[in-house]
Amino acid sequence: MYSYKIGISKEEHDSFVKKSQQTNLLQSANWAQVKDDWGNERIGFYQDQTLVASASILIRPLPLGMTMFYIPRGPVMDYQNRELLTFVLDSLKTVAKAKRALFIKFDPFILFEHFQIDAEPVSNPDAQEIIDTLKAYGCEWLGRTSDMAENIQPRFQANIYAQDFSEAGLSKKMRQAIRTAKNKGVSVRFGSHELLADFSDLMKKTEDRKAIHLRGIDYYRKLLETYPKHSYITLATLNLKDRLADLDQQLEQKQNLLSSYDDKVKPGKIDNTKNDIGRLTDEINFLKEQLAKGKQTVPLAGTLTLEFGGTSENIYAGMDEEFRRYQAALYTWFETANHAFERGCQWQNLGGIENDLSGGLFNFKSKFKPEIEEFIGEFNLPVSPLYKLSNYAYTLRKKFRSNH
Repeated sequence: MYSYKIGISKEEHDSFVKKSQQTNLLQSANWAQVKDDWGNERIGFYQDQTLVASASILIRPLPLGMTMFYIPRGPVMDYQNRELLTFVLDSLKTVAKAKRALFIKFDPFILFEHFQIDAEPVSNPDAQEIIDTLKAYGCEWLGRTSDMAENIQPRFQANIYAQDFSEAGLSKKMRQAIRTAKNKGVSVRFGSHELLADFSDLMKKTEDRKAIHLRGIDYYRKLLETYPKHSYITLATLNLKDRLADLDQQLEQKQNLLSSYDDKVKPGKIDNTKNDIGRLTDEINFLKEQLAKGKQTVPLAGTLTLEFGGTSENIYAGMDEEFRRYQAALYTWFETANHAFERGCQWQNLGGIENDLSGGLFNFKSKFKPEIEEFIGEFNLPVSPLYKLSNYAYTLRKKFRSNH
């Protein structure tokens, strides 16, 4: 016999999610604290006193006292158990009606298919059956959407797994980029609040460069404080004076080499040395300009990572485009992954990518040879007769915001 309980403890909910095959950060109880502009309920579903399904629900206030329920990457449950599925959805509708919800939006942590780049997709044999079952119950499926903006959470993500990840497994070009960062004096630190100001500055530069609206330092602080033992910032920095001293030494060596050449030296070798001198001179001038602005040690790139139940996710990442030549962003993401796996995480979510596997997000993240994972997507479960009108208004508002 099934029953449900509203307001189960964080500990009971999180323990269930961590033991499931659908472990994910967005269904951790603390995620609702991050999204504190929404309301929250945790509901546990039991079979003979045993917890068999759970959902952390975000509740969005709407005009006229109405609400919207949203269950990111949940509920966590066995979707092939039709009796349980029916009970969970029936119960959610009952609770939603009591909260004056117009509809329930949810996107289960279930893959449609997954694949390595340039390899044949591996389909989830249960995905279509689950979709059909949810549709038969009355849920509206948004389908295999083609635009990232059509869903609240990305329907495609790039994941790397500890068991498969190594520097040796990366492309020659990627390994060279990592060596370039190291050779140019880029150093990487892991920390928390002491790195917040530099990280926030990088995010502001990223925001300005991409002409998008991101979060501010208070939000990043909230993430660290909400997951105090399971969060960290990775920050790549460059000591300008140290790098300049190294370059001055290299330049002197190249100039001495050029002056030592006689008529027997091949023109190609002379040209290569002159090119090296030009490259070194250009970087020296760049660093002198930065030092003249009062800069000493500068942040180049950073990520903010959260962990939950053996999983790790890059929530935010930023870089200073002016220092792009140092390959700090790639190096930072690489070291972030290594750090996550050293801390015992099984996989790291690099975040969402474009659904058509093109564009900047995909091009950058594909360099890490991730597993591309496609989720089955979002469903809407109508609760109120006003659902169609409210969903139409919601869709228009979301489209407007994505275009601005």
